Amino acid sequence: MILIGERINAGFDPVAQALKDRNAENIRDLARKQEEAGADYLDINMGAISKDPEDMVWLVKTVQEAVDIGISIDSQKPEIVEPALQVCENDSLINSTTAVEEKLDGLVPLAVDYDASIIGVTSGEGGAPQDVNGRLEHAATIFSRATGAGIPPGNLFLDPVAMPLKFMQEQASNLLKSIHQISNISDPPPHISLGISNISSDATERSLINRTFLVMAMAVGLDAAICDVTDPKLVESVATAEMILNNEIYSDSFVETYRMA
Repeated sequence: MILIGERINAGFDPVAQALKDRNAENIRDLARKQEEAGADYLDINMGAISKDPEDMVWLVKTVQEAVDIGISIDSQKPEIVEPALQVCENDSLINSTTAVEEKLDGLVPLAVDYDASIIGVTSGEGGAPQDVNGRLEHAATIFSRATGAGIPPGNLFLDPVAMPLKFMQEQASNLLKSIHQISNISDPPPHISLGISNISSDATERSLINRTFLVMAMAVGLDAAICDVTDPKLVESVATAEMILNNEIYSDSFVETYRMA
């Protein structure tokens, strides 16, 4: 399971303040905590706080001073993504394109040029479809465009879009069906990812909802998640699911073994 830490996001007030103040130590501390919790990538998102490419570059450089894991550049603007890719020292991930032609034109070539992975969100000109077939149509468009440009399936993540359970309860079952079908789109398949926290947006018991849905999604093909890796119960649930799905060898200390891997 590929875990992408979500906490370096200027939508969170402490991150927004640290970005404004250029408080590097606060950013580095967040990066270290997520690496120690088991993150494979750290998602870096400036939110609505900044549109300045130099701010993204500063965040990437600051994070890399503290950790030695992959960087997920969370922007759909090529003018922000490319300068950040230029300073990435480890694996890089562009988060994200959609099936909209303009987005594909701007971001797929960057993934090719910088040997970066890319997330493709199953959204089009009309937004994110709520049905399984609409999600599959956009997934196929992104897959065809990305692989046709030379991106191998192993560098492509398809995201069928998690909707808030509180407001769109029926979407959870549609999402699980979509994950299962997208996992059969090719052999070998692309990665399938989700922003897990979206499923519990504005709900109570967010941690419980997140980890329960994450395990259910893993059972039908999900293999990557943007999530709060500092939630120990969530990571323990991932470790347990990996063992039950026979992706990790059982031992009496399987949770600790997973954390150390």
